[in-house]
Order: sequence, then structure tokens, then C-alpha cells
Amino acid sequence: PLHYGQGHLQSHLHTRRHCSLFDVSHMLQTLVYGRDRIRFMESLVVGDIAELKPGQGTLTLLTNEKGGITDDLIVTNTSENHLYVVSNAACADKDLAILRDRAAQLQATGSDVHLEVSDNALLALQGSPSMARVLQAGLSDDLAKLSFMNSVATTVFGVPGCRVTRCGYTGEDGVEISVPAGRAVELAEQLLGVPDVWLAGLAARDSLRLEAGLCLYGNDIDETVTPAEAGLMWTLGRFTSASTSSLGQAEQQGVPSGGVGAGMTLSCGHGMDGAGQPPLTSLYPHIPGTVTSGCPSPCLGKNIAMGYVEAAHSRAGTELTVEVRKKQHPAVITKMPFVPTQYYMAK
Repeated sequence: PLHYGQGHLQSHLHTRRHCSLFDVSHMLQTLVYGRDRIRFMESLVVGDIAELKPGQGTLTLLTNEKGGITDDLIVTNTSENHLYVVSNAACADKDLAILRDRAAQLQATGSDVHLEVSDNALLALQGSPSMARVLQAGLSDDLAKLSFMNSVATTVFGVPGCRVTRCGYTGEDGVEISVPAGRAVELAEQLLGVPDVWLAGLAARDSLRLEAGLCLYGNDIDETVTPAEAGLMWTLGRFTSASTSSLGQAEQQGVPSGGVGAGMTLSCGHGMDGAGQPPLTSLYPHIPGTVTSGCPSPCLGKNIAMGYVEAAHSRAGTELTVEVRKKQHPAVITKMPFVPTQYYMAK
């Protein structure tokens, strides 16, 4: 659902001030086993998976032969001798086909790797500072020792077989809980029994991630966009993906004339369409560019957007004109995130 009992604005602000529970079970969860699992994953993504410590995860990119982004996903090197991979729901079929095809190729040459698709549900509890207090009440593990992008297999409020990963898509301190599907409702009801926890829908998730400067696959990045163009070169490890030459060339040459990801603060009206975004179409033709995501920011009280402009016009503070519903409105390039993130780093 886009929203539950509360409206989008109330749900968004509640997540920032307290915490909210999001059902993100539509995401694809894949487990990768075998002694060659690291080599398998590094043959597909740009990250350095071998450097991950047990329990540590990373955001990485699945790329095609031209260096375009096939998907962005999180890979965790678990302490249980397998990789835990979470992929976008819209890319699930495509990603799974790529993973299975590559596994079959390696198996044919004698490599030890095999995949298992998890049928667990996935619940995201997000929000500072309430999340840690709410979740700690149902954990025997010390949540204070679990840093951002780290993961632990544990029991949550009496439900065994869960995996708690300190990450999320809101910019807040939060966790994603992979929970056996048969007990997901039970766990959700226990969390929602705490007054600080509200159930939040996908409309709030979208506006929260945009305030945090996080890309949405299919909007802000896709197979026509390279990591360099998207400002995601920091995800690259040792150029281990199948598109090594394309990515290496992009890094050496810098961002091509096609553009660079940039945040924009808009001073136009706050109308939203049914999909939760104003129909921001394109930058005024005098400066080539495209708006890829946009919405009114509940925290800032003004419109924000993410998009691409030519590198020459991408410096923070640059004033632009954006076309919205065939009318032109002023905008300014802004550093992201628009709202400071609250990710937790254990001391």
C-alpha cells in the first residue's frame, strides 16, 4: 500500500521523529553457498566482496557489458558461511536469471557454488532514536554493537531464524529483519504493539529515500546509466565485474557529457499526482538535463528532486530552470542528502 491509516505526510514525519515499520517483502532475498561463492559474486558486481568481514555487507552494483547498472543490491558476507543478497523487486526475475546463469557457467567448470531463493518476509523498522529502543527489548544480542551495514542471525521477540541487518532506505538508523514467512505477521504485530511504531507505506518510503539522496532503480539509475554518471564510483572495488573495461574507462575519463547525478531544490508548488511524485518532466532546454525523481519534502517544506545535468552545470549553487506541467520554475543544484542521515556507527 502507498499508505495505511495515517496520511503520507504524517507517516513520513513520524519515521523521522519516532519509527515506522515497512513491509518490504517484495524484495528478492537470495542465499549463495559454496567455497567459490566470493568469486562467483565478484564476477557479477563491482564491489570487493572478498574484503567484507563476517557479518558485514555493502551496497554494490550488478552491471552489464557496457557498464550500465542492471540493479543495485546489498551483499552481506554472513558469519554462517554464505552470502545474503537483497535485490530490488522490479529486477527480481532479471537478477535471478543472471545469477542462475552465471552459477551454471561456473558449475560447468567445476566450481562449488549454488543458490537458494529465500521465502522469508522482510520487515524494515526505521527511525531515530526509537528504533534501537524498540528492537533491543526483543533481542538478546546487544544492538549497540551492530554497526550500519552489518548483520546478525538471531531471535527477534521470540521468533527464531531471523536475520537483522542494520540498514534501510530512509536515511534513518534502522534495520531490515528477514523473518520466516509463517511468523512475519506475529513479529509485525509485536512491533506495532509499541505506541512509537506506526505502519508505513511505500509513499513515505519514497519521499524518505529522496530526502536522504538515495537512488530508486528504474527512476534514477538503469541499464543506460553508468556508476560514473550516477555518482556511484565509490561502490567500485577492484573492478571485478564483467564490465571491467567500460568502468575503468569511465573512471579514467571522468563523467561523460551525458551528465552527473545532482540534487535540485525546487521553488515551485507542492502539488503531487496519484503516484506520489509531481510530474517533473525535464530541465528547460537551454540547459540539457532530466529530472528523474521529485516530491515535496515534508521535512524541508519545499520541493526536492534528483536528476541529471551536464557536468558543466552540476556545481552546487548553480541556478537552473525546470519545466513542470509546461511551466518553468527556478531550481538550484544542491548537495545531497537533502536531510542529514542518521546511520549508526558502533564505537
